[in-house]
Amino acid sequence: MGGDLDHSDFVDPDYERLRRSSGAAPATSATPGAATGGSGGGRPLSRDEINQQVTAAQQALIELKRRQEDLERERAQLEEARRRRIEYEQGREEMLTHLTRGIALLDEAEQTARRDAEQMSRSLTDLRTALDKVSALNESSWTAEAYHNELTRALTTLESARMEWNSAQVKWPVLTPKPGGSGGPDGLGTPEESAPLFQGKSPGELARLGLALTWPVALAVLVVGTALALVLARR
Repeated sequence: MGGDLDHSDFVDPDYERLRRSSGAAPATSATPGAATGGSGGGRPLSRDEINQQVTAAQQALIELKRRQEDLERERAQLEEARRRRIEYEQGREEMLTHLTRGIALLDEAEQTARRDAEQMSRSLTDLRTALDKVSALNESSWTAEAYHNELTRALTTLESARMEWNSAQVKWPVLTPKPGGSGGPDGLGTPEESAPLFQGKSPGELARLGLALTWPVALAVLVVGTALALVLARR
C-alpha cells in the first residue's frame, strides 16, 4: 500500500512557490557583493600600487615642467619677435621721413649750387676777358695822331672792366675783403683806414691833396689838347 503512495499528493503548490521565491532573492542580492569584492574597490592599495601611482605622478610633473619651459621659451621668442617688429616699423618710418626730407633739401641745394656755378662760370669768363683787354693796353704803341682815339678806347676798356669787377663783387662776396684785411674793395683800404686821411685837414691842404691826386688826369688832358692842336695845325 505504501508503494501506491504518490509524493505529489503531500506537496502544497503554494508553499513550494513561496519557498522557491524566497530562496532566489538571497542569490540575487549576493551577486553585487561578489562583483564589488572582485574589483578591489573596497580594499586598501598595496605598496607596489602606491609606488606605481607615485612614479606616474612624478612623470606627470616632469612632463608639465617640460611643457612649461617650452611655453616660456616660446613666449620669449614671441616677445623678441614683437620687439624687433616694432623696431622695424619705427625705424622704417623714421628713415622714410629723414631720407625724403634730406633728398628734397639736397636736391634744392644742388639746383642752387648748379645755378651759382653757372653764374660763377660766366662771371669768371667775363673777368678773364676784361683782364685780357686791360692787359692788352699798351700806351707806348700809341701814335700822336691816334693818341686821343687810343686814350678814349683805353678809358672805355677800363670802365667796362670796372663794371665787370663791381658786378662780380656784388654777386660774389668772396671777392670783397673782410674788414681788417689788406684793403677795401677798391684797394683804398677800409673806411676806418681811409677816413683819417681827410679828417683834420685845412682847405689849403685839401686843395693840395686834391691836386696831387688829379694831376695825372690834368696832364693827360693837357697832352690830348696839345696833340689835337698839332693835328689841327698840320691840316
